[in-house]
Amino acid sequence: MKSQYRTLFPVFGFVAGIVFTALIFFSYSYTNEDGKNSGLFFRLTQQVRSVRMDKSFEFAGEPVPINEDTRERLDRELSVNAYWQSATLLHIKLAHKHFPVIEKILKEQGIPEDFKYLSVAESSLRNATSSAGAKGYWQFMKPAATELGLEISTDVDERMHLEKSTLAACKYIKYLYSRFGTWTNAAGAYNVGPGSFARSQAEQKESNYYDMNINEETSRYVFRIIAIKEILANPDDFGYYLEDEHKYENNTKLKEITVDQTITDLADFAHQHGTTYRMLKYYNPWLLTNKLTVTNGKSYVIKLPA
Repeated sequence: MKSQYRTLFPVFGFVAGIVFTALIFFSYSYTNEDGKNSGLFFRLTQQVRSVRMDKSFEFAGEPVPINEDTRERLDRELSVNAYWQSATLLHIKLAHKHFPVIEKILKEQGIPEDFKYLSVAESSLRNATSSAGAKGYWQFMKPAATELGLEISTDVDERMHLEKSTLAACKYIKYLYSRFGTWTNAAGAYNVGPGSFARSQAEQKESNYYDMNINEETSRYVFRIIAIKEILANPDDFGYYLEDEHKYENNTKLKEITVDQTITDLADFAHQHGTTYRMLKYYNPWLLTNKLTVTNGKSYVIKLPA
């Protein structure tokens, strides 16, 4: 048997070589309907291009002053985010789903639409939890969240509620704008905190975010938001091509159920309304446990598939 296997090895090697050569040939030569080469060999050997910087940039209507320092900082964030393909691809998909909700609230509250990109920088449009304990789409710490009117209890964390947390973010951004005078400063202070931002201004005798020497994270923060804005607003320019059906959508018709009494078992509640515990949590991530305690005079709106 061993001698038979030794005899077959050269044959297997020859066949494998032919198959591999054929795969390389077809993957190299295949072109899509637009005439662009989309073969595997082409994708593996294509060059990475530097991002274009020959244009003006702005955030919330406020221009970015371009000098040697700011150009390099912005180029860094554009390059990092443009070529962080998996994360950026998911940002584009999730933005299609969540931005309409966020944009509506920002407009109603008089906040520039560019702040929707701040939520991407904060959480990648997911209900993330940071190592410091910040949570939700807008990454609020517990004291700030409660001060802004969000409920955090054993059963409920409204930092994970898209609409309510976005309203809280608007309230906070308005405060930062009134205190620091520009939307750019407000975005910088959102990251580092108003106290630290004000101390840096006083120590350095500067009033403009772009002229301040802050910690590395905050120094990169507004530039990262601008980079995310450029890529998500013009994905084709950065090599991201998505069919509409590949983007995430709010395409499930939902019903809203107002609850003013304690629910002792949310699984039973979900089944009574024709859905699963998993889908209840999917549409209501602010519900933390398998029950919902409702105090006198309090009520909640739970969304479920209609």
